[in-house]
Amino acid sequence: MSQFQNDAIFWVDVGKVRPNPFQPRTEFDESKLKDLSDSIRQYGVLQPLVVTRHEEEKEDGGISTFYELIAGERRLRASKLAGISQIPVLIRSAEEQDRVKLELAIIENLQREDLNAIDRARAFERLAKEFKLNNVEIGKKVGKSREYVSNSIRLLTLPEDIQQAVIGGSIYEGHARALLMLDSRPEEQKTVFKDILVRRLSVRDVEKITRSIATERARKRDIRPEIVALESAFAESLGTRVEIKEEEKGGKLIINFFSTEDLEGMLSHMSRKNAPQETPPNPTPDGEVSEELLDDGLGTNDNPIPDDEDDFSVEKFSI
Repeated sequence: MSQFQNDAIFWVDVGKVRPNPFQPRTEFDESKLKDLSDSIRQYGVLQPLVVTRHEEEKEDGGISTFYELIAGERRLRASKLAGISQIPVLIRSAEEQDRVKLELAIIENLQREDLNAIDRARAFERLAKEFKLNNVEIGKKVGKSREYVSNSIRLLTLPEDIQQAVIGGSIYEGHARALLMLDSRPEEQKTVFKDILVRRLSVRDVEKITRSIATERARKRDIRPEIVALESAFAESLGTRVEIKEEEKGGKLIINFFSTEDLEGMLSHMSRKNAPQETPPNPTPDGEVSEELLDDGLGTNDNPIPDDEDDFSVEKFSI
């Protein structure tokens, strides 16, 4: 990654700074911008913006200089509102890659927690599609897990009106994540969404409602409670919707995915889960079962370890 020019702060004309074309944010709170502009008018811009320097030919054949913003769009907008003529900037190399510009803009917003869930998901999707990064790579760059990135991108499968409600702040990200449980039942999803807006339901209320609808779906499929619990556990672990279909012998495990990277990430996740422990537990001196195991009820008459394969052995399922 390139260095700042001499690590020095430069003062440039506000009018010469152009917005970052890779800015992931689409919404800016006008009242907060007004508050920031009042502060800048009184105290100035306390933190320099980050830009790249460019030159272009004018119509008369001369050369003009402009700066392209990488980080600090709120400060730029507020400075314009405040009516100040110059702002402090740190200048990065003009050869900065487009991907780096997008990464820096995303990271800045994530660190400030300014990015709404949909804009964040679109930014992740942009890194994946335009720059060919998988979810693991994206997660490493922004300090998040693969599941976090995958679940964020899944929000983009929601209907447009629900996405706009998240952007506008009418519903929380938690509401949207709960509504994803009904992605295969659009009518119920729309009904619950309207209930959120009208009745001002909490995230927990919506989770209970969507879980109830999903459970009802399971009953109609005549699924045993154990299978419903396993579906939920798989979905929680893999970060996507999972369906188990029992058959006369074994059954099928259906995992929803959105890209090859998702599948590779799930495989990596399962491999880590199944990796052997580095150090086995120490046996007791006399070879007896430890009190901790007895306390857990393992290997006792109350909770015997079965001799035969468990009904839910992965060997009895096909994907």
